[in-house]
Amino acid sequence: MPPVSPTQGMPGSTAVDATTTSGRSVRAVLGAYVALMKPRVIELLLVTTIPAMLLAQRGIPSVWLVLATLLGGTMAAGSANALNCVIDADIDAVMKRTKARPLVRHTVTPRNALIFGLVLGVASFALLLLMTNWLAAVLAVAAILFYVLVYTMLLKRRTSQNIVWGGAAGCMPVVISWAAVTGTVGWPALVMFGVVFCWTPPHFWALAMKFKDDYARAGVPMLPVVATQERVSRQIIVYSWVTVACTLLLVPATGWLYAAFTIAFGCWFLITAHRLHSGIKRGTRTNPMTLFHVSNTYLMLVFVAVAVDSALHLPVIGF
Repeated sequence: MPPVSPTQGMPGSTAVDATTTSGRSVRAVLGAYVALMKPRVIELLLVTTIPAMLLAQRGIPSVWLVLATLLGGTMAAGSANALNCVIDADIDAVMKRTKARPLVRHTVTPRNALIFGLVLGVASFALLLLMTNWLAAVLAVAAILFYVLVYTMLLKRRTSQNIVWGGAAGCMPVVISWAAVTGTVGWPALVMFGVVFCWTPPHFWALAMKFKDDYARAGVPMLPVVATQERVSRQIIVYSWVTVACTLLLVPATGWLYAAFTIAFGCWFLITAHRLHSGIKRGTRTNPMTLFHVSNTYLMLVFVAVAVDSALHLPVIGF
């Protein structure tokens, strides 16, 4: 005789099992929609939002303004990322790095993902318009449209410079957050835009060097797919130097603390980039992911320096 489960035949056991299954199903679906937003990418974008607001205020802005800008920015970035997943579903299906995304695993249908992305975009615009101002709301929509129409649909599959120009969408949080505080776009916001813009190629090309076979299989002409490693690392050096130079352009709007720390962080970033290039030139084994991780930390530290300098009301250096 087969063993009998302790709950077998007990009243309500089937209902409990159904409830548990239903709960897991709901969590799985919610998790799939969150995954469509690419939260790890959003985290990186939001690292720049609060420091830019602190610099615009030269102090601590309203908590409600910060929360509204963060939420609106999260929804805008999530909208762009979800729409990107819909358009790039065929690419994601053949790349090891992206094969677990919801549309590839069929946990979300393309139609539902499209609706989700559009609703997020509309909600982002409405929230920023109501809680901040029209300029921040319009800039958020512009960032979504640029990422989806220009980067994803036009550049990504056609040019090795895709990430250079397409990365402009990822620079928008600093401009949006500045606009949310001031209602304008000041020159420090444009400098911060330039920092993130120039930082994006070395950051992403380091990742693409690691996964170049993935991109080649998907037919995406990322620079490491179509160029030699030495050429890629040389371009990384150039953009890394320009990035550090851009951070120094922000010194007149900040104080001595930012100036001191951004120079130190910049040296660390440049040394890492040069080590990668030197290793490739010598033909020794290199790990481009070291630069990828350093670049993440570098950008975070630069903007933390902006935030601390601004929050402490340190004297502006000026020239």
